[in-house]
Amino acid sequence: MKAAIYHGAHEQLTIEDVELDEPQGYELVVRTAASGVCHSDLHFVDGFYFMPGPAILGHEAAGVVEAVGPLVTEVVPGDHVIACLSIYCGKCNRCLVGETHLCANKPVRDPDVNPGVLWQGKGVRQFAGLGSYAEKMLLHENAVVKIDKDMPFQQAALIGCGVTTGVGAVLKTAKVQAGSTVVVFGAGGVGLSAIQGARIAGARTIIAVDRIEHKLATARELGATHSVDASTEDAVQKVLELTGGGADYAFECVGLKVLAEQCWAAIRPGGTATIVGMIPQGEMVEIPGPEFLREKKIQGSSMGSNHFKVDMPVYIDFYKRGLLQIDEMITETAPLSDVNDRLRAMRDGEVARSVLLFD
Repeated sequence: MKAAIYHGAHEQLTIEDVELDEPQGYELVVRTAASGVCHSDLHFVDGFYFMPGPAILGHEAAGVVEAVGPLVTEVVPGDHVIACLSIYCGKCNRCLVGETHLCANKPVRDPDVNPGVLWQGKGVRQFAGLGSYAEKMLLHENAVVKIDKDMPFQQAALIGCGVTTGVGAVLKTAKVQAGSTVVVFGAGGVGLSAIQGARIAGARTIIAVDRIEHKLATARELGATHSVDASTEDAVQKVLELTGGGADYAFECVGLKVLAEQCWAAIRPGGTATIVGMIPQGEMVEIPGPEFLREKKIQGSSMGSNHFKVDMPVYIDFYKRGLLQIDEMITETAPLSDVNDRLRAMRDGEVARSVLLFD
């Protein structure tokens, strides 16, 4: 089968033939139908996060089950599924208290000991336990959720990461209240999902902040009541003006130190800043200590604090009912061979989301 191989930071991915092992135990093989191109993948390509090669990037995918291991009970060949990086063991302390998205013992293969994918005789890492820039994925049963066959694969793929991360950060991590004021820094796939989460939650004011007008236009289409072009005005000052002293909730959805600090500065006393994006390794977010006396809060969010086997079907229901608009988030589709150009388009701010389609 074909896969896009990551060799190291600042290098182009190469399309290569790889070998997939047979599923063992609780594993299954999924034929990839669609994979979103997510900013998290770009963080590794651009060197903001480190991972040794060879590896297969991609973690936002949907597809069809082709084969199952002898212990799999939840799906059968032919089932449609969404893959999720919040793979869980079900046995560690975090899992046992219901925080499966923070599992400390993810059941994924060690590529150096028992590789599931081989390239030129070497084990290949599957990024986030998935590796969806490939025609097929070898996954654990606790990495997929079965979905109805009438759900389009492109939209289902985005639920696999960006939608769940953004909507979940609002509804599950921050628990935004109806009638509140919200600001979202970054109007990419995750930010647009957070904006929609705020709309679904009943926020009365939803402010989108970005530096690219076409992304702000999409944000307004999907639920933002106001937009701020950070390339031409002071975003924090504008948010303070629009909210009368600061937002109840702020979300950083890009992964930049400066935006995390602006996220904090844009909330009112007693407000909550939620950092959703991947701040580069080694960088420290700095906030004024005395402001803690005003009961301001800052927190992280991991994949929207999800219980994905329950949450993703809910988000699909939202989509089918028109509450969650995913079609509008897909800027372009492309084959796997165009993956490097799609990563470039994301880097250059040309797209909200590109989706790779497989035959």
